[in-house]
Amino acid sequence: MVDVNNSRPILASIHLDALRSNLVRIKTATALAGDAKVWAVVKANAYGHGVRHIFEGLRAADGFACLDLTEAEALRRMGWRGPILLLEGAFNARDLEVCSRLQLWHVIHCEAQIDWLAAHKTNEPQRVFLKLNSGMNRLGFKPAQYRAAYARLAILSQVAEVSHLTHYSDADSNDAQGAAFVARQWDVFQRATQDLDGECSLGNSAATLRTAQRSGDWVRAGVALYGAAPDYPVKTCTDWGLQPAMTLSSSVVSVQDLAVGDSVGYGSTFVADRPMRIGTVACGYADGYPRSAGNASGGAPVLVDGQRTHTLGRISMDMLAVDLTHLLSSGFGSRVTLWGRADASRADSTVLSIDEVAAAAGTISYELMCAVAPRVPFVVME
Repeated sequence: MVDVNNSRPILASIHLDALRSNLVRIKTATALAGDAKVWAVVKANAYGHGVRHIFEGLRAADGFACLDLTEAEALRRMGWRGPILLLEGAFNARDLEVCSRLQLWHVIHCEAQIDWLAAHKTNEPQRVFLKLNSGMNRLGFKPAQYRAAYARLAILSQVAEVSHLTHYSDADSNDAQGAAFVARQWDVFQRATQDLDGECSLGNSAATLRTAQRSGDWVRAGVALYGAAPDYPVKTCTDWGLQPAMTLSSSVVSVQDLAVGDSVGYGSTFVADRPMRIGTVACGYADGYPRSAGNASGGAPVLVDGQRTHTLGRISMDMLAVDLTHLLSSGFGSRVTLWGRADASRADSTVLSIDEVAAAAGTISYELMCAVAPRVPFVVME
């Protein structure tokens, strides 16, 4: 399935087999700590992959977690009848009408949301997850206010069940300070929820893979489902047994020969110190490829015909340059993998991790996934 017709060779391929494999990997981690249920997190349009593109690959999840009602509507239209959780809850009182219509579960993180729920007219009580601010300091009730908020919700006729939720700030950290903060948040959560009925959800991808025993009854798997390591560079996606769910690919559309002293691209930031052969690739920052990758020492990694090379000079709006000097058989029309599989149709082909590209650009894989531009065609690989 291809979204649009486009003769330009850039393409984002979504791998359903990788999504299924990554979900199994998450479930394996939870099984080691008591078989927690798995939310497949599909906020930000499934981390840039497209909710409708990934649905078949993740429908074996126990539920889907999203940010807004548009994503929830899409899941219901595709036939999902299981739980859907709104991770930040209602943004206004009217959202609760949609929650009733679509039978959504939703997070409660402030008094205003309890007020809206208390005034909401519904014949079907709703499942809510009360959020504890255990140290992240973004959303949620402080520990001193948590039990009072729980008591308010527990007596509302609009509420069917109250569950508990928090979010680790340092689950992806590999130092002693990060581990201590996870332990502290776990302790704060245990004390705040002691003797209160309801299921618990604490773990994101990092916590699920690294400390599943501190993740609760529901884990919220996000970036790991899409094949990136939540704690890169401490561990890679290969270390965790994850596969890339997206391949961003294009082709070489021009070949240039450089003499010593020739420069490449805007600002002449790269100057050849030897005779070189370079390729121009149909991909640029308007496609979502990071412009900052052009500042990487030694260039950002790419695959050309499955072989490693790197970018040269600045990334342009629609193009970037790669070194072909050592790739004697590559040239005009050669396949270029910006991240993902060298051959999108084969799960066993060489992989360029999106984490590695993100690191070269001074960012994280999450940002690259979410930044793929609307003009890039998508294809779902069965």
